[in-house]
Amino acid sequence: MYGSQILKLAKADLVKTYRGSALGWAWALVKPVMTIFVFWFAFTYGLRIKPGVDDFPFFLWLIAGFVPWFYMSGMISGGAACIRVNSHLVTKMHFPASVVPTFTSLSRLFINILLIVIMLIIFVAFGHPPTIYYLNIPVYLFMMFLWFTIWALFAGMLSAMSRDFLNLIRAIQQPVFWLSGIMYDVSKIDVQWIQSALSYNPVTIIATGFRKTLIEQEWFFEDLYLMRCYLICLIAISLLAIWAYKKTYKDIPDVL
Repeated sequence: MYGSQILKLAKADLVKTYRGSALGWAWALVKPVMTIFVFWFAFTYGLRIKPGVDDFPFFLWLIAGFVPWFYMSGMISGGAACIRVNSHLVTKMHFPASVVPTFTSLSRLFINILLIVIMLIIFVAFGHPPTIYYLNIPVYLFMMFLWFTIWALFAGMLSAMSRDFLNLIRAIQQPVFWLSGIMYDVSKIDVQWIQSALSYNPVTIIATGFRKTLIEQEWFFEDLYLMRCYLICLIAISLLAIWAYKKTYKDIPDVL
């Protein structure tokens, strides 16, 4: 019903974010690309870390999980703030609050797809050509988009009602990064219950999925445990989002 409007609003969201700059939305690529370059320099010439998995340079192993993190980190805080940022749609145009997280997520996904293309070019430059396992990438992109869009509905509704909740989400974003296996391999953790608990972290699931595709060359359906953890996480966040929406949707226009 709102398909064409969502696409237009996703584009407008990108334009609005970078309005006034000469490069426009291209600035969304500059920081991630610079971060990737710094990682390459640090791990190739500075730290000189030995190959991580299957003789892959640690740099490639790192960016395989780090590039999806750019989208996920943006959605953790940006998704939580999406309804407040677009309050004019809810209060003046009576636009359904439940649609706002979708175009917010979509605009960030566009940027992340471009970053993934850049990452794949880097893999080729390092001597690792495309494989048939790249067909996994749209699957993990969809999984990532679906979970974090529903997350944005849950967190966005509660953040619209309470700034304290939004501040809490922003405060935990950095701990989430360090607890999600972006910089290390979760499967190497010796304490079994910690490893199992982290397996139910959607950030860990997506980062692991991209690494299984690009490094380990496995199909997404080969790891049924990973898929089961994702489904449990998806059901949990969906139930929370439904609860949050039913509790707050009538009051949000007045609060904002």
